[in-house]
Amino acid sequence: MEKWNQSSSDFTLLGLFPQNQAGLLLLLVIIFVFSLALFGNSTMIHLIRVDTRLHTPMYILLSQLSLMDLMYISTTVPKMAFNFFSGQKSITFLGCGVQSFFFLTMACSEGLLLASMAYDRFVAICHPLHYPTCMSKMMCLKMIIGSWILGSINSLAHTVYALHIPYCRSRSINHFFCDVPAMLPLACMDTWVYEYMVFVSTSLFLLFPFLGITASYGRVLFAVFHMRSKEGKKKAFTTCSTHLTVVTFYYAPFVYTYLRPRSLRSPAEDKILAVFYTILTPMLNPIIYSLRNKEVLGAVKRVFGTLYCTKH
Repeated sequence: MEKWNQSSSDFTLLGLFPQNQAGLLLLLVIIFVFSLALFGNSTMIHLIRVDTRLHTPMYILLSQLSLMDLMYISTTVPKMAFNFFSGQKSITFLGCGVQSFFFLTMACSEGLLLASMAYDRFVAICHPLHYPTCMSKMMCLKMIIGSWILGSINSLAHTVYALHIPYCRSRSINHFFCDVPAMLPLACMDTWVYEYMVFVSTSLFLLFPFLGITASYGRVLFAVFHMRSKEGKKKAFTTCSTHLTVVTFYYAPFVYTYLRPRSLRSPAEDKILAVFYTILTPMLNPIIYSLRNKEVLGAVKRVFGTLYCTKH
C-alpha cells in the first residue's frame, strides 16, 4: 500500500484513465462530451429564458435541470483533465470537501427535481383542469427552492462527516473525484454507521423519488392509453417517454452504485458507472429534450432564426 506523508492533508485522485496514449484519447472524448454538455445545457437555459412560450412550469423546471447538469459536470471533468495533463493527481483537503459538497448537492437536488417534473406531467395529463392551481408558478418555485435546499443540507452533512473521519492509511482515492464512499476504505475507524446513513440517504433522495416517478408514469400511461385524441395521445406519450429516458439514465446507475454493500462493489465498476451519471447524462439530457420536443425545436427556430435575420 502506498505510504502517506502524515505532514500532508492532501488527497490523491487515482483518476479514470492510465497516463498513456489510450488514456489521452479517452480523455479527449470526455472533454468533447463535456463541451457538448456545456453548449447544450447553456442553450437550453437561454432558450427557456428568452422565449416567452416556454415560460411554463414544465420548462422552468427543465431550465433548472440544465443548470444542475452544468454544475454537475463542471464539478468533476475540469479537475480530472487538469490532473491528467499536469501529471499531478493531488487535490487539497479543502478542494476535496468543496468537490464532494457540490457533487452531492447536484446529485440529490437533481433526483428531487426529476420527481417534481414527473408530478408536473402527472397533473397536466391526469388532472388537466386542476393544473393551473396545482402547478402554479409559486408551487413551481417552491419545488425548485425545496430541491436545492434539501440537496444542500444532505450534502453538507455527508461532506462534514467525511472530512472529520480520521484517515490513517494511504490518501489515494481510487476514483476520478472525491466520492465519499470511495474515501471510506481509507479511514482507520469502523464506518458501518455512516454506510447505513448513506443507504438511508440514497433511499430518501433517489429510491423513493424513483418509485414515485414510476408510480406517476404508470398512472400517466394508463390515462394516455384511454385518450381518444390520437394527436393528444402522441404528444403525451412523447413527453413522458422523453422524461422516462432521462430518469432511467440518471437513476439506474446511481441506485445500483449506492445501494449495494461495499463488499459487492469494485472501484473499477464504480468509476465506470459514475461516468454515466456525472458525464454522459448531463450531455444527453438537452439532446433528448430538444430532439423529441416540438416546442423546444420551435423555440430554437424562433430565437436563433431571429438572430440570423438580425445579423443579415
